[in-house]
Amino acid sequence: MKPSALWLTTALLVGCGASTTERLHLPTLPTVPRVDLRRYVGTWFEIASFPQRFQRGCTATTATYASRADGEIDVVNRCRDQTVDGPERVSRGRARVVDRVTNARLEVSFFRPFWGDYWITDLGADYEYAVVGHPSRDYLWILSRAPTLDPAVYDAILGRLAAQGYETGRLVRTAHRPVQVTPPAP
Repeated sequence: MKPSALWLTTALLVGCGASTTERLHLPTLPTVPRVDLRRYVGTWFEIASFPQRFQRGCTATTATYASRADGEIDVVNRCRDQTVDGPERVSRGRARVVDRVTNARLEVSFFRPFWGDYWITDLGADYEYAVVGHPSRDYLWILSRAPTLDPAVYDAILGRLAAQGYETGRLVRTAHRPVQVTPPAP
């Protein structure tokens, strides 16, 4: 089966099952009240995510967003295959804002004409972390501007996600290269 046919078949089969939101009779997933896209663009490190087939084998994952002249956003996802020193895998796509009042609901496409929901459900006051979900609650990414996130901040995010009906036990932490700390010169 060709990769595009396999992807379409998988998407159709996934669409036939009840989402977490439907299965648990949860309300509509809330998003943050406002996103300043100029502050949101740049590089984010994946801290944890729900495992997805399209990310199988990925580690040291990053997402880089860049504004486009047409109002859309270029998306470049990078990861290392199997280990933090493995070969790099790159996927390029595009995002567009769906809710222009808040800028918190976007759609992303890596295989046009197919678009998937990308909802920003939590965001640090200084844009130091972001949580991206899907209205089904079957997709989830915790992102940070650095390859690590303070444990207290991470735990607080988990608490808010659980309150929103996310099954946080499904989250898998993403490995990154250890950060080299250089001591100050004497």
